[in-house]
Amino acid sequence: MESLKAYYHKLLRETSTDFHRYNFGTINWKARMIGLTGARGVGKTTLILQHIKLELPVEETLYVAADNFYFASHTLLDLADEFEKQGGKTLFIDEIHKYKEWSRELKMIYDYHPRLKIVFTGSSILDINKGVADLSRRAVMYQMQGLSFREFLAMFKGISSRTYTLQEIIEHKVEIPEIEHPLPLFETYLRQGYYPFMQDEDFNIRLQQIVSQTLEIDIPQYADMNIATGRKLKQLMAIIAQSVPFKPNFTTIASLLGTSRNNISDYFLYIEEAGLIGQLRDAAGGMKGFGKVDKVYLDNTNLQYNLISEQPNIGNVRETFFFNQLKAKYDIFASPVSDFQIEDMTFEVGGKSKNQKQIKDIEKGFVVKDNIEFGYSNIIPLWHFGMLY
Repeated sequence: MESLKAYYHKLLRETSTDFHRYNFGTINWKARMIGLTGARGVGKTTLILQHIKLELPVEETLYVAADNFYFASHTLLDLADEFEKQGGKTLFIDEIHKYKEWSRELKMIYDYHPRLKIVFTGSSILDINKGVADLSRRAVMYQMQGLSFREFLAMFKGISSRTYTLQEIIEHKVEIPEIEHPLPLFETYLRQGYYPFMQDEDFNIRLQQIVSQTLEIDIPQYADMNIATGRKLKQLMAIIAQSVPFKPNFTTIASLLGTSRNNISDYFLYIEEAGLIGQLRDAAGGMKGFGKVDKVYLDNTNLQYNLISEQPNIGNVRETFFFNQLKAKYDIFASPVSDFQIEDMTFEVGGKSKNQKQIKDIEKGFVVKDNIEFGYSNIIPLWHFGMLY
């Protein structure tokens, strides 16, 4: 226990509180059990350490990583018992998915220690969601994305702005007086601004490691796959990276991977829930995740510039950015007449020369253009959609 506390205090001292992520003030920290999920590298650990540092009595709080060597000879329940006996009130467990039988023990802690609050995070969204089914009525769950363009400006350029709703964006209400020319900054964001560690000298190497660890360790280990299947996931990711956006042909992909066609849709779902790809579905059923997959994208534009050996197709980059930023706040579907549909609005995404042809008969049709600073009528600058969260 003492070694855990020493490491916890070291992390707190090293945690900066200068910048807070978009969801810092929206989490109901009063809930007895809170779960925070998201892809590797998006800043979940920093967020919970900031909360402790700014808002909680340090001596009544403990942060632990679930893969700490302490758990080679102790259980989570052991830790909770000892922590509460010492006056502890809030226990933070990072990367909970690395602890076997985590959901069962969290239920036991919740039931046996009614005065103890538990906050846990997990990088593997797939496994967390499996476990949360066992934690129904106990855990309040939150999902976290990487940086928006607005957050990138605040964190790395010192340029603050409020968030804007989709309605405000299409009404041309986005204003950032501190930026005279936003497009060079937007280009930087597209290349490496989605992850909070963008200023690391080894950014590209670290991002590739995140992808490899997710495909080779996280998904296989927690979805009960063998090593060979993990390699197939990596092969599939390479196919996706070179092809996006594309309409998946499961038979062709199964042949390339040397596996059953019946496995392919599961593989896509695993990679999507781990935060590496996004699947754009049609509006069948009216609910996100229930329609037929229309296109597959890499999750964010940083992955495009990192994983694709050649310069990525700029049209794909634009659509990926739009899809990634909008899905954080809205249900977004494939449009039957253009690129995307959100509620009763249709969006066609392109460069500054994009015309109105595909949406000319659509009442609420909008052209989203890259490489323009200001919008007018139904034409919206692409970068404006980075101000949603």
